[in-house]
Amino acid sequence: MEYNFDNNKIAEFRKLKNLSQRQLAKELNTSQANLSRWEQGLIEPSIIECWKIADFFDISIDVLCGRKEY
Repeated sequence: MEYNFDNNKIAEFRKLKNLSQRQLAKELNTSQANLSRWEQGLIEPSIIECWKIADFFDISIDVLCGRKEY
């Protein structure tokens, strides 16, 4: 099974909540620059950061990461 982090999900859920990168970064206790790099796919968030993102949006990490099969 192949695992690929779906960085576009962060932007997708952020936009659904009408949040700016700066607003979401503040909620996640990270920098706007860091959040931007996640959304661009330049870096991937750590598992701890993924938990924070998933908890904030009330989604599973599977949804956040684009996992389609088990």
